[in-house]
Amino acid sequence: MLQKIRIVAATICFALITLLFLDVTGTLHLWFGWLARIQFLPAVLALNVGVILLLVVLTLLFGRIYCSVICPLGVFQDIVSWLAGKRKKNRFRYSPALSWLRYGVLVIFIAMLVAGLTAWAALIAPYSAYGRIATNLFAPIYRWGNNLLALVAERMDSYAFYSTEVWLKSLPSLIVAAVTLVVIVVLAWRNGRTYCNTICPVGTTLGLLSRFSFFRPAIDTTKCNGCQSCARNCKASCIDAKNHAIDYSRCVVCMDCLNRCTQHAIHYVPRTRLPKNEKTAEAKAPAPEAKGNNSRREFLTLTGVLAGSALLKAQEMKVDGGLAAIEEKKIPKRATPITPPGSLSDSHLAQHCTACQLCITNCPNQVLRPSGNLMTFMQPEMSYERGYCRPECTRCSEVCPTGAIRPITVAEKSSIQIGHAVWVKANCIPLTDGVSCGNCARHCPVGAIQMVASDPAVADSPKIPVVNTERCIGCGTCENLCPARPFSAIYVEGHKQHRII
Repeated sequence: MLQKIRIVAATICFALITLLFLDVTGTLHLWFGWLARIQFLPAVLALNVGVILLLVVLTLLFGRIYCSVICPLGVFQDIVSWLAGKRKKNRFRYSPALSWLRYGVLVIFIAMLVAGLTAWAALIAPYSAYGRIATNLFAPIYRWGNNLLALVAERMDSYAFYSTEVWLKSLPSLIVAAVTLVVIVVLAWRNGRTYCNTICPVGTTLGLLSRFSFFRPAIDTTKCNGCQSCARNCKASCIDAKNHAIDYSRCVVCMDCLNRCTQHAIHYVPRTRLPKNEKTAEAKAPAPEAKGNNSRREFLTLTGVLAGSALLKAQEMKVDGGLAAIEEKKIPKRATPITPPGSLSDSHLAQHCTACQLCITNCPNQVLRPSGNLMTFMQPEMSYERGYCRPECTRCSEVCPTGAIRPITVAEKSSIQIGHAVWVKANCIPLTDGVSCGNCARHCPVGAIQMVASDPAVADSPKIPVVNTERCIGCGTCENLCPARPFSAIYVEGHKQHRII
């Protein structure tokens, strides 16, 4: 029964979190956006004390229930492992914990967070890794399917579906997502939860707490006949059936062993009800670690110091205009990248963003894309070749689970200056082609652009745009709607620190 409850809960969480990345309507996050906010690393970066305490209490009570129910990458591994189990039964075996690797990766992970290299630390963070897989690999397939349904519905005079644009936002991000998927699938197919118990920093952190969980699986040696069925079906490879011991730091509380035991010798019970023989086995089990008690204390102290330092540091349409040949716009060279409204500054975004790309896949205007900059790798940045940041849209600030993009209202967005427009004389078609334009001034939502005579001494000289940088908010309307190709005659230069105007 416990296994079925766990599977149902995990399936629901996994399906809803996946749909958050696939949704084309923008409505699901209003109901289920909280599932992204209760992920471990986003909660830590957002300094969401309530969620952190909830996850700690859950782990101290029930063990690593987060890894088996809430974490999407953990559930995805279970799905792959379940498929592999259809071909080969009883394929696991007990293996000692690789403590040096687990704790070494965790120390490096925390050090990168402290150093401000959050984008690189997020490469091995489970929620972020799954988010990139869903955004770059699953979402295009889902949207192609949606477009096919839209085409069929249109033929039937129905508009229940509408087509969406599918395009490659970033080749490096796609490659990273594909490599991550291959590694996860291979590890899960061969050895179940290898990633969770050797590489995943969240799994290692929660494993330190799950040693002391109140409820835990327990082996009753008076009933055990030594068949080792539990060990052969333990995807975490944490059951030492010969010594009747379980490594609770690696157990993900999947409950598979309870169902596999034909003698009903394994029970999920409070620590106070552990059989005497189980308590003895538990005391004997961590033989490799018994000699390392001092080193473990030193590691925990170091982890606490680094974690404290990390928390302190965390405080701080395509339009041709009818005037030019249809040609794809190219990205201009910006001295400063543009970050979304609500991100406060490029440094704030870099320190708090997990690069899960939930904001990118939810952007309805095709403005956000993964950064190729090494310091902000795969974190969101803005570019206006395919659309512009509409003043009435605050979607990215609504879905961000870490606070890297703070929630803002439509009124607040219209007063946030994320950059300013810069005019490029050499590309402006009134001067290059001798035709009148004014597209940028006509569509500027804040009236920051005016058309003036290029030669004040000649009344009928071509009119060119002049930008009032004090009023410009950097929304990119002018850049996107400029008919000049391949580079717009006006583009937006980002601000490192956003301003209120």
